[in-house]
Amino acid sequence: MPLIYSFVARDTTVLAEYTPFSGNFNTVAIECLQKINNPESKFTIACDRHTFNFLVHNGFTYLVVADEAYGRQIPFAFLERVRDEFEEKYADKARMAPAHSLDRTFGQRLKSHMEYCMAHPEEISKIAAVQKKVNDVKDVMMENIEKVLERGDKIELLVDKTDALQNHAEQFQKKGRQLRRHMCWNNFKMKLIVIFALLLLGVVIFLLVCFSGGNNCVKSNSGGDPSPVPAPVPSPSVVPSPSPSPSDPSGR
Repeated sequence: MPLIYSFVARDTTVLAEYTPFSGNFNTVAIECLQKINNPESKFTIACDRHTFNFLVHNGFTYLVVADEAYGRQIPFAFLERVRDEFEEKYADKARMAPAHSLDRTFGQRLKSHMEYCMAHPEEISKIAAVQKKVNDVKDVMMENIEKVLERGDKIELLVDKTDALQNHAEQFQKKGRQLRRHMCWNNFKMKLIVIFALLLLGVVIFLLVCFSGGNNCVKSNSGGDPSPVPAPVPSPSVVPSPSPSPSDPSGR
């Protein structure tokens, strides 16, 4: 019988199981469940000409043990059928359910799915092949979407960096204007200081020249009479002598 044993577990707690055979399949399966550390959602462990096929989804682990010659396609098609029904009808209840509390209800559904998959292997194979193609296309689409989103994140990051650079440029211009005004004011103050120093130096030189050696460029008369100004001496004027009159015989 190709499909031998199956269970549904939450973490390491088996909630429901079914097998038409006796043996230690459940013991080996539970040991594998407690030791698995595989990041993939689908994986297979081969042991003693049997395969332990695992499907992990939304916190639940689905397992089926099959003959190694049966391959992986039908076992995983079985697990996907089990997963779809379990998460649709039993997932909420199974979040807090104790171990083996779903054996009576979902154990019979495991039996039904197992019998159907073994009775219709060709149909299950075709469905599994189509589902595999759909999953492959879905994976490619998800990868492309992730790349687009990643590219979008990079574009958004570039826009943010551009905005930050523009803000830095505006701040740099503002600080540049402030620095230019500060330098102009310092230059103006320096010119005023130089002019004042030149004026002060000119005054000092003037005072040194005027008052050195007993000289006094500025003479002031405090309360005295003004100095007499000498009167101008008149120049002698020439007075012409009278000429003798012709009627005077004496010649006078």
